[in-house]
Amino acid sequence: MIIQNTYLHLHVGWLIYYARNMFKNVFGSGFLVRTSHVILTWVITLILFLHDTELRKQEETGQLVQPVLFVLLVLLSVLLYFAVSLMDPGFILSDGTDLQFMLGVTEEQQDMIPPATKSLRQRRCGHCLLQQPMRSKHCQTCQHCVRRYDHHCPWIENCVGERNHRWFVFYLAFQLLVLLWGLRIAWTGFTYVPIWHQWLRTNGVLTAVTMLLALLSLIVLLLLGSHLYLVSLNTTTWEFMSRHRISYLKHCGADENPFDRGTFQNLWGFFCVWGTVVWEHVYFKEGSDQV
Repeated sequence: MIIQNTYLHLHVGWLIYYARNMFKNVFGSGFLVRTSHVILTWVITLILFLHDTELRKQEETGQLVQPVLFVLLVLLSVLLYFAVSLMDPGFILSDGTDLQFMLGVTEEQQDMIPPATKSLRQRRCGHCLLQQPMRSKHCQTCQHCVRRYDHHCPWIENCVGERNHRWFVFYLAFQLLVLLWGLRIAWTGFTYVPIWHQWLRTNGVLTAVTMLLALLSLIVLLLLGSHLYLVSLNTTTWEFMSRHRISYLKHCGADENPFDRGTFQNLWGFFCVWGTVVWEHVYFKEGSDQV
């Protein structure tokens, strides 16, 4: 009963924190970035409808399937953007009790933990002074430690971590689909004019939109490819870039990854398994129990 009450108070505290954190995220420092993203998205969509593209032609002839579907995809991409941007990436909120809940152990079981495991498990953050589970890192921008920290993304003005990493990858894939479709639509809107300065006057805005869509498509494609590659190895951007400075990786070989369980298992665990992985167990080959 005492344990249940403790977990209940802990979960209520998390819910209050999440609500406060979401309000802070909406109207905090990322407000300008998110507003700019939304405005740019709908301005580009409007330009594609105003020019003589296939969307406009289909709309004028009453063929509304593709125009409506495109608008819905753009809307869903914006909603996914806000979901990833405002979602808790896996902030570490408290010390002691939260750590034991994460690891699934009680105080009486602490004495059974091997010394090497305990020393890594009880690593304390030098900024927020909380104990960090393995693979977590303190984000200087968010001012929190994040579980399975990947990176802080200025595009979404949020960290990418354990709770929102898969949604971030889903968002990249969905955004790439919308960008490529928009690029194809823009390509159909160019009007042939024999004189170049008249052509530029006629197609100048659409040319700028096409170049922007092509650039964004390339960026998102590279981001999506790099994240899928790292996920297939069960490593993070932070671990890939800074493994020589990370305590639990710097003693491993160049091609050694203690969290790698094979490509299929890595992808399955990332996309299909929900819950918190006890990475200490995986690291020390004790299993990967979910809590």
